[in-house]
Amino acid sequence: MPETIVKIENLVKRYKELIALDHFSLEIKEGEIFGLLGPNGSGKTTTINCLLSLLSFDKGEIEIFGEKMSPTNYNVKKQIGMIMQNVAVIDELTVYENIDYFCGLYINDKAERKKCVDEAVEFVGLGDFVKYRPKKLSGGLLRRLNIACGIAHKPRLIILDEPTVAVDPQSRNKILEGIQELNRRGATVIYTSHYMEEVEQICTRIAIMDKGRTIALGTKEELKKRIKNTETITVEVMQLSEEKLSEVRALAHVSETEYSEGRLVVKYSGGKHNLIRLMEYLKNNDIVIGRVFTELPTLNDVFLEVTGKTLRDSV
Repeated sequence: MPETIVKIENLVKRYKELIALDHFSLEIKEGEIFGLLGPNGSGKTTTINCLLSLLSFDKGEIEIFGEKMSPTNYNVKKQIGMIMQNVAVIDELTVYENIDYFCGLYINDKAERKKCVDEAVEFVGLGDFVKYRPKKLSGGLLRRLNIACGIAHKPRLIILDEPTVAVDPQSRNKILEGIQELNRRGATVIYTSHYMEEVEQICTRIAIMDKGRTIALGTKEELKKRIKNTETITVEVMQLSEEKLSEVRALAHVSETEYSEGRLVVKYSGGKHNLIRLMEYLKNNDIVIGRVFTELPTLNDVFLEVTGKTLRDSV
């Protein structure tokens, strides 16, 4: 049975009249890449700040590695790596000096620290840039440096707060592959992002927050089973009368239809062979069609249904 790495129970945090966390509870097991999602103002950042004892709270308990977390529990803190959305490096230091500086906050032994720094440089692929200062790095390389500074001391728990914001696709893939490799090496990861495809790609379990509470929790497969929409079929249709559109709406398991600018979108709630049934209807009614697309529900569909908004719209 995997060890519980993070345990949050009935956490309450108020800012005067605003309740940022409303009896929020969460458990994260060893070896997970745990996605923490929610619209802006849902309580994600407050949760992370309370988790790290950077912020006091009104009620509840937090345990990390089985120990009660507190501002002075340095035994726990030295086993955590934090990579913030805003790059936090020192412009006056080189790439190597930055990693060495942040690693030195946790490791005093010079020989051990040098080994860790060298491994971090190699891991994020910055070997050709160790003498560069941060201002000379591209956005993607700067993000890699930010990650190296947070993981050089080999933490057991790594928290990444939107680490791929404003980076190119190649750098994003490099970062995501790096996170998965850190996880394979034994790190438990808490990951926040506004890019749902990233969360689908790397996270083993996901919590969606809103108004300071968990409103959905599970694997991506479990979350998708919870929602009404189970399949969406899009068909290019030259002409479709309101009468025919009404007949499409009446087909088995159809939950929603939309027709605009030659595109018919049909959403289903359950059922099998929906595509075959729709194609048979269009053929039998001599409706000329073009391209056909079918897709299963995504995490963005889940997010939309449980929060009432898409994740990117919520930013």
